Amino acid sequence: MKLLVTGGAGYIGSVVAAQLLEEGHEVTVLDDLSTGHADAVPPGASFVQASIIKAEGVLADGYDAVLHFAAKSLVGESVEKPGLYWSHNLGGTLALLDAMRRTGVNRIVFSSTAATYGEPERTPILETDPTRPGNPYGASKLAVDTALTAFAGLYGLGAVSLRYFNVAGAYGAFRERHTVETHLIPNVLKVALGERESVSVFGTDYPTPDGTCVRDYVHVADLARAHLLALDACTPGEHRIYNLGSGAGFSVKEVVDVCREVTGHPIPTTVAARRPGDPAVLVASSEKIQRELGWKPAHATLRDMVADAWTASAKPA
Repeated sequence: MKLLVTGGAGYIGSVVAAQLLEEGHEVTVLDDLSTGHADAVPPGASFVQASIIKAEGVLADGYDAVLHFAAKSLVGESVEKPGLYWSHNLGGTLALLDAMRRTGVNRIVFSSTAATYGEPERTPILETDPTRPGNPYGASKLAVDTALTAFAGLYGLGAVSLRYFNVAGAYGAFRERHTVETHLIPNVLKVALGERESVSVFGTDYPTPDGTCVRDYVHVADLARAHLLALDACTPGEHRIYNLGSGAGFSVKEVVDVCREVTGHPIPTTVAARRPGDPAVLVASSEKIQRELGWKPAHATLRDMVADAWTASAKPA
């Protein structure tokens, strides 16, 4: 198939693009490089440096489907600059959907987020649980999901949204490289690399076995494979939503301990106050995508994820 990957110069998009190429698809990456890296575009993919609002000019060449990763994704920034997130995440995606409709591209896989759920009523979280995002980032992603449902009903679009929890690991040289890094594992590994002195642990008095927050992690290679399955599952007139996670939670303390084991570095920690709105436990139920699409994480252990991230981050970019 001929596929357009928006945001394909970013962490997850680059891994998905690489796996699509390995499967024999023709891939074009569309990325404005505002947060992505040109050297993350996989060899063999065509590259267009442009905003997603310019997607129609690319799609006019004839494509079978779009895999959409282009988004602003910093929760804190979304609170400070909500207009940026609404205009880019929702406005940009609406422009993309209109371009798809005008050029006859009727399949899309959307990179959504667990932030659409907000503070959960229970864990593991099901796709049918209430969506009450607590920040403009999650709200903008939820609005895109609403738009996809509308476009499916009105125009026969086949759409699948994948709601991620915490993504980790690396796929060969394709790894996490954010200018502003907010994710735990890469920040812990920065200590072992000598790029920071310690890592902050935000709260040690949560109602969890060791007092630190528990989160669900999924390996980026497993996440990418889910996108390939979702692409095949796009059905005209339907919008499906699936959660993606390992189904098992790991605490902040467990993550730090595994990073110490993998790197051989003591990795000092400092205890900081809880962050407002941080739930004690966030764990996904991935039973639906396992049942309907046959997806199952192949790299479910925390050690696998940390070891792959460490191997990739210890090499020159």
